[in-house]
Parts: sequence; structure tokens; C-alpha cells
Amino acid sequence: MNPMYITFGIYLVAVLLIGLAAYFSTRNFDDYILGGRSLGPFVTAMSAGASDMSGWLLMGLPGAIYASGLIEAWIAIGLTIGAYFNWLLVSGRLRVHTELNNNALTLPEYFAHRFGEHGKLMKVVSAAIILFFFTIYCASGIVAGARLFQSLFEGMSYETAMWLGAGATIIYTFIGGFLAVSWTDTLQASLMIFALILAPVMVYLALGGAAEMNAAIAQAATQSGVQYSQLFPTEGAGWLAAISAAAWGLGYFGQPHILARFMAAESVKSLHSARRIGMTWMILCLGGAVAVGYFGIAYFGANPADVGALAGKKERIFIALTTLLFNPWIVGIILSAILAAVMSTLSCQLLLCSSAITEDFYKGFLRPNAPQKELVWIGRIMVLAVAVIAILIAADPESKVLQLVEFAWAGFGAAFGPIVIPSLFWKRMTANGALAGMIAGAAVVVLWVQVVNPALANAGMATLYEIIPGFIACGLTTVVVSLAGKAPAEEICQRFEKADADYRAAK
Repeated sequence: MNPMYITFGIYLVAVLLIGLAAYFSTRNFDDYILGGRSLGPFVTAMSAGASDMSGWLLMGLPGAIYASGLIEAWIAIGLTIGAYFNWLLVSGRLRVHTELNNNALTLPEYFAHRFGEHGKLMKVVSAAIILFFFTIYCASGIVAGARLFQSLFEGMSYETAMWLGAGATIIYTFIGGFLAVSWTDTLQASLMIFALILAPVMVYLALGGAAEMNAAIAQAATQSGVQYSQLFPTEGAGWLAAISAAAWGLGYFGQPHILARFMAAESVKSLHSARRIGMTWMILCLGGAVAVGYFGIAYFGANPADVGALAGKKERIFIALTTLLFNPWIVGIILSAILAAVMSTLSCQLLLCSSAITEDFYKGFLRPNAPQKELVWIGRIMVLAVAVIAILIAADPESKVLQLVEFAWAGFGAAFGPIVIPSLFWKRMTANGALAGMIAGAAVVVLWVQVVNPALANAGMATLYEIIPGFIACGLTTVVVSLAGKAPAEEICQRFEKADADYRAAK
């Protein structure tokens, strides 16, 4: 009858009941994959935020701040800027363009109809990129869930924790599809903001105030040699690290799970309200995550006897502070928020992988005339298949949540971002340009991680976040190849102009 277990259990039951309710509201494949384009502004905003901010928000980011100080806060700054421009420039236009382009339900399908030529090849390439990077992204969520269950249930093996952490997410995604994912995201986003505001406040109060906190951080900096309070670097390598951290913001324009929320909104006008709600939520959550890591430096500096709560893993900083400072009932709610962050992102990633296989491979090539019920069940089976592969990738107990996320985030940002943006603004863009850019962006990201950054590190030089060269490669390739080839067909240009006019009229 541990209060922590009871509140944790209530949360799990709640999300499963939401999944069951969504099951009865899912009538066809459109509902299962995109919720029938019926999401209101509040659910759109909360779902976009929760699906974006996975377990790394409550584990990876606070852990990075705790290890290196405020220099890592450039991740939060870059993400905030990138998210704002994604809402401002992409959300409404994408909502209109996807509906006019054969009511596209997925990003690969949108690309195929938007550019006209090489439709099947466009679907295959973009769907393959989605499957590759999302399976790695899913693995990061499973690792974060396993870390949480190990913290909650003392003595539990990593393998058992991994299966338990993934199990509930797989079940409600399997049952309820997009509606279950979006509705649970709203609950999960509420839990996350509650935890990320309350936790730093409690740490601050436990330290006794600003003077005590600053003194503890200064002492920790003296002992470790790390300048924890330094936001702006003082040398070239530091600036390169800050630029790499801020470059996370570039990734927003190409994340299929976030773009799907824009596509599912009920109208362009609803996205204006959603942007205000979503950005407010995001700023509060990112600020809270940074504060948890930074205040944690002071807390464990002032209370070295409590360092054992970290179990040697900096990513446990949020969990450790919660269990040390809160009543067990509140601990259960806050730990549920960590699981909420994991589940919200993992569920939408599983669904996006399922939609890529079902819509872009199965329906596109094997069964073009498959009935809706068959497509829904194929989608559910694909959720299970992708989940199993992600669990196999996550099987290494030494996996780092933030490292897995940053690689997948860079892959999507570089492969799709420089394609999505011009596809909504530039009618001269061609199918060949989009294909070449997509491949170049993904290839450069993989090459940079596997070859270039290790070579730079071995030479004692500063490394660069792979999204930067990947984004540049994709953008330049897209423009050069588009301009070198013949202009798109008149029909494609007319459809683009109609979508552009419809968007302006709907604003």
C-alpha cells in the first residue's frame, strides 16, 4: 500500500481507459492515423508539446545541466526559437497543403502528391528515413521508461523494467491510435508542467534561498573546475558547443510526429490559439527542466551525503531530488509525469512508424484498395512490430537517453526540415530536388556521427552537432537540383497557388 505505487498505478489505469475510449471513437484508418482532423486548439497545443518533449526533458536535459552547467541551456533556447517559428511559418500552411494534396495523412504521402513526379519513390525514401530514425527515437523512450521503473521498484532488472515501461504505451497506442495518443498527451502534458514547476521550487526552498544556492554552486564549481553559472562561452570551442546546442531548434521543421499535430488540427484559425498555448507550456517546461538541473548542483553540493540517490547516473537528477524532497503521494504523481513524458512521445512515434508502413508501403504497393478495417488492423500490428525492434535496440543498459534522441532529432531535422519549409513557400521546388535533398541530409547526419565527429574528437578538436551540416547539405542540394531541372508541371503549380490562397483566406 505504498502511496507512491498507488498514485503511479492510478495514472497507468487512467491512460489505458483513455485508450479504450478512443477505440470506440475510431471508425476508419483516417481516425486511427490522424484523428479525422478534428483536434481543437487546446488538445493540438498540448499534444504537440507532449509528443515533442519526451523523457529527455525530465531526464536528459536536467542531467546535462547538472553535469555541465548553464552552457547546456542553449538547447532550451534553441528549441524555444525553433518551435515558435515552426508554429508561425509551418503549422497553418501545412494544414492547408496536406488537405489539398489528396488529403495526405502522412508526410511521405504529402511529399508524393505535392511534387507529383516519382510519387512511389518519394514515399519509399521518406518512409524508410522515418522508420530508421523513429525506431532509434522509440528506443530512447524505452530506455527512459526502464530507468524510471528501476528507480521506482528497487532491485528490478533492466530487462524487466524495459518491458514494463514500454508495455502500457504499446497497449493504448495499439487500441486507440491517434485519438488515444492525443487525448493522453493532454493529461500527460498537464502532469509534466505540474512536476517541472513544483520540483525546482521545492529544491530552492530546501536550500534556504538565493544566497545559499549561489554559495553552494560556487563551492561545487571550485571543487569540480566546471563553470556551472556561465551561459555565454569565453573561447571558440565553447561557442561551437553553444551553437551545436542551439541548433536543436532547426530540428522542429522536420519532425513528423510534431507536423502530424498540425495536419490534424480542425482549422487554420485554431492553430493561432494552439500556438499561444503551446509556446507558454513549452517555455515553462523547459525553464523548469533547466532549473531542476541547475538547482540540483547546489542541492547535492550542500548535501553530499545524499549523492547516493543518483546511483552514479546524472540523468537521475530529477528522480533523485523528487524522492528526497517530496511526500510519497506527490512523488507518485511526479514520477508519473516522467512516465507521461516517455509515453507521450513513444506513443506518437510508434503510430508514425505504423502509418509509414501501412499507408506508404502496404496500401501504396501491396493493397491499394484495402478496406478501412483491414488498414486499421495492419496499423495496429505494425505498432507491435516497431515496438519489438525498438526494445531490441534499447536492450543495452548503458544506452544514454539524450544521445539516442539527439541523433534521431538530427536525422529528421536534416532530412525533412529543408524539404518541408520550401514546399510550403516555393512553387518552383521539384520532386528531384526534394528527393536529392532528403537523401543528402540523412546521409550527412549518419556520416557525421559515424566518421567526422569521432575523427574530430580523436584529434582533440571540438565536435559539431550533426544537424547543422545535415541541414545545410539538404537545403543546398534541394535548391541546386530544383533549379537545374525543368520547372514543375502546371497542375502542381496551380495546386500550390490554390493552397497558398486558401491559407491566406483562412488566417
